[in-house]
Amino acid sequence: MKIVTVEDIVRRFSFEVLTGQEQLARELKKTKVRRPGLEFMDKFDFIATEYVQILGKNEINYLHTLTEDECKLRIGNIVQYDPPCIVITSNQEEPLGLIDYCVEKKIPVLRTYDTMSEVCEKLDAFVVKAMAPEIAIHGVCVNVSGIGILLRGKSGVGKSETAHTLIGRGHRLVADDIVVLKKLSPQTLLGSHNDKNKEFLALRSIGLLNVVRLYGRAAFQEETRIALDIELTKWEHNALNNELELESKFTEYMGVQIPHIQIQLQPGRDVAGLIEAAANNWYLKQQGYSAAEDFVKRLEQDFDDSKSN
Repeated sequence: MKIVTVEDIVRRFSFEVLTGQEQLARELKKTKVRRPGLEFMDKFDFIATEYVQILGKNEINYLHTLTEDECKLRIGNIVQYDPPCIVITSNQEEPLGLIDYCVEKKIPVLRTYDTMSEVCEKLDAFVVKAMAPEIAIHGVCVNVSGIGILLRGKSGVGKSETAHTLIGRGHRLVADDIVVLKKLSPQTLLGSHNDKNKEFLALRSIGLLNVVRLYGRAAFQEETRIALDIELTKWEHNALNNELELESKFTEYMGVQIPHIQIQLQPGRDVAGLIEAAANNWYLKQQGYSAAEDFVKRLEQDFDDSKSN
């Protein structure tokens, strides 16, 4: 898991640092932020620790009704849960005693013009992605009609060339050669580049291409949710059958199951077209339609009709 510090979120969202400039190296340990409620009251041992604490209008208005000593007492109930920082939203004035107490306890206090809901949504999304477990694999990642696809296969099998053909058909490159996979949830795998290979596509006999310079911004995408794992393999005689494949095959990455398809290569085969078909077929399955199941139902109906006659 990557380390995310308070300084990272200050830079990312241009937060104002009210105090704690020297403590911006504090690390975030949790991928979600919290809005204090019971934390303002007496100590509750079951309340989770080490969360970024967000103070919205309701919290700030409540603290403004207190004396400085009472305010410090309530702020102390938050600080005891060791937040990496406290964020004041909607550019509100800091409550009495907050700055002094946080200076004493070495807790950075930040402020932003964004509302409570905006801060929570943006911070949660950023931290979850930044701290997500990740691995790097050899392959190519493309986005085909809004569907993220991971292309794998042995070196020289034609992954990059296939990606180039897909770009020519209006689809987008995400990463070539090295694909960084991030696990955002038990069901969500995100594919991205490693910064060094951003926008680059390597083609044998041609060399390195910058797809954005050649084909425009629409040819590249920063990241995509992986929906399909497609393996390109060399053609093997008598090995390819027209199976209905009612049972899907899967490849597992960091515990996330991704539907797997194998495409055998042969001169003259429209591999890019097959990948487009696979992407569109996957989309139909998400809508509840399966061509294989539909075909089987027709066969069963034909069989039942023949028996009744």
